[in-house]
Amino acid sequence: MTNVLYIGNNLSNKRSNASGIQSLGPLLDEEGFNLYYSSSKSNKILRLMDMLYSVLKLQSQVNVVLIDTYSTQNFYYALVVSQLCRLLQIPYIPILHGGNLPLRLKQNPRLSKLLFQPAKVLVSPSVYLKEAFIKQGFTKVQYIPNSLQVKNYPFALRPIEHIKLLWVRSFSEIYNPCLAIDILKKLQDLGYATNLCMVGPDTDGTLEKVKVYAKTLNVTVHTPGKLTKAQWTTMAKEYNVFINTTNFDNMPVSVIEAMALGLPIMSTNVGGMPFLIEAGVDGILVPPNNSKAFVEAIVKLKAQPEEREAMVKKAREKVEMFDWNRVKQQWKMVLN
Repeated sequence: MTNVLYIGNNLSNKRSNASGIQSLGPLLDEEGFNLYYSSSKSNKILRLMDMLYSVLKLQSQVNVVLIDTYSTQNFYYALVVSQLCRLLQIPYIPILHGGNLPLRLKQNPRLSKLLFQPAKVLVSPSVYLKEAFIKQGFTKVQYIPNSLQVKNYPFALRPIEHIKLLWVRSFSEIYNPCLAIDILKKLQDLGYATNLCMVGPDTDGTLEKVKVYAKTLNVTVHTPGKLTKAQWTTMAKEYNVFINTTNFDNMPVSVIEAMALGLPIMSTNVGGMPFLIEAGVDGILVPPNNSKAFVEAIVKLKAQPEEREAMVKKAREKVEMFDWNRVKQQWKMVLN
């Protein structure tokens, strides 16, 4: 049996969506791997100390350490943990999550080399990050896409009479949620019956900004807060266009899930999105921070039901390749 220590943000609170450690970990458990987890401490210093303590405590028991690696503050968690693994000669595998990691490679080349070069392998959930890392000289990169259990996502074609927009993400500046409000306003001003639901936890106070902005523009937006996957995917039956307004991205699970459900996808053309979405084939890509482009694309989508139906069917076919029953074989090869 392979013993795995999974290092990541294992917090359970209203301010964050499920993290990699909370979604991938249980799936690996079910496949017969013996998983240990760290950390669920809410205080950042205590969390780091708990991560380091877990490595020290389990050094003689674990075969490999998985480390969720992001581009922001969590980058330093991954860096410190990786150096302890090196000291104790424990193989470690960073899982590359941050859509802005390519910028981190350029801004902190020395620290990046310390973290990534000695790793057993780097696991990238997107071709975008894999290519970015290879370009910077990190050649041990394995592409393993974010997975889902497709059977849990019933596919349905959706007519568009009234435009019903769905946005699912954490409320954070980098995801540019106020752009969704601009899109709603412009569509209503053009005379289209349109409503908007924005699902997700508030991570940095942006939710209040969104509510104030919506009030300023005299539009109404439904914000039910953080929902479970089962809750929001059930609610998605009531909506017919999925919008992704982010300024930075990797390969968001929420977009993959929306593709599986049959929602037509409209996203900004940033980061890993053009590696996930083939523009005009299985989704629509528009320039970032451009509400006019979103609105024009949505109006066109509404007017072309046959093209829309072909698009969502192609999207479903694509994400079936991300089903856990396929992806788990790649994880088994990496971990064993």
